[in-house]
Amino acid sequence: MGTLRTVLARHPRLVDAGLAVLLALFTGPAVLRGAGADEWIWFVAVHAPIAWRRRWPVGVFWAVFALAILAGAIVGVRVEGLYPESVVTVAVYTAARYGPRRQLVAIVAAIEVPALVVFVADGPHWTALGFVTSVLAATVLLGIAVRTRRAYMEELEERARRLERERDQQAQIAVAAERARIARDMHDIVAHNLAVMVALADGAALTAAAAPEQAAGTMHMVAATGREALGEMRRVLGLLREEGAGRAPQPGLDGIDALVERVRAAGVRVVLTVDGVPGEWGGGAGVAVYRIVQEALTNTLKHAGAEASAQVRLRYGDGGAEVEVVDDGGRRVPAPAAGGGHGLTGMAERSAAYGGEVTAGPREGARGWRVHARLRFDDGGSA
Repeated sequence: MGTLRTVLARHPRLVDAGLAVLLALFTGPAVLRGAGADEWIWFVAVHAPIAWRRRWPVGVFWAVFALAILAGAIVGVRVEGLYPESVVTVAVYTAARYGPRRQLVAIVAAIEVPALVVFVADGPHWTALGFVTSVLAATVLLGIAVRTRRAYMEELEERARRLERERDQQAQIAVAAERARIARDMHDIVAHNLAVMVALADGAALTAAAAPEQAAGTMHMVAATGREALGEMRRVLGLLREEGAGRAPQPGLDGIDALVERVRAAGVRVVLTVDGVPGEWGGGAGVAVYRIVQEALTNTLKHAGAEASAQVRLRYGDGGAEVEVVDDGGRRVPAPAAGGGHGLTGMAERSAAYGGEVTAGPREGARGWRVHARLRFDDGGSA
């Protein structure tokens, strides 16, 4: 049945031709009994336009209507059966179903006016006139109702397709955003921990001959930092799998002290100042602040060196937080411009996600580099 329905939907002309044949079989036995060749020809001519009813709905009506009148005038009208009324009724329905609505006035008038003249002038025959008017009105209303329902169903189908496309687009956007977030996390993890490990390894190399025990202790710190980096990388990559949902949470505000201690262990003299109390902002807010501090200190370690000094200031307010990381330049090598580099881009994206902004560049009137970020959070919300 499904295959047959598909074939018929692809070939509407066959369906309409079949309808014309069914109409002819329905009315033919009563009309063509004892008929001559002329009557057969006109009978076929009246039914034939139905095969093109969907392509030219209004034209088919006028063709059927005109041929029916000519057939009645030339070969006479037989009162047996429903010919040509059935064919004209199908043509009227087709015009109401597929044709322009403005054409219906002329079609209704073409049938109703002659019926009014015939049945009122000769009689009058109000019952016959009422029957013709009722059938005509029912046929037109049926065609309009089917047309309206079909348009409504097509609109629903189009809306469903549109919603499906929007859902797919939203899914693609969500996937892209998640990939970007994971890429930022991977960059922060790898860049920071490698910078710390390089600084510690350099320190161990310098003290290996004079203080081997201190160098060994420093290498233990290198190993610990590497293991921590591997653990964080496994956790981030685990988010790509379903089983990753149960892994340890990402670092947040509680991890900033440990972050500062690691950078201190690498040689940078870091002073941490905290003003205010964090609000109930959710884990995402804490991750954003942590990663900004981490990236800023990583840049200090990479570009200013292990002998640099840095100040980290965290200010918590009612609706957000400010992060400021300033270093004294140390033995700074050229750093990326404020708008370049993955790290600065990641900080800007994290701030923008919370309606904030980041400024980064050389300190005014002094050596060193300054990173300042402002983030806005809603109390009680979670990111």
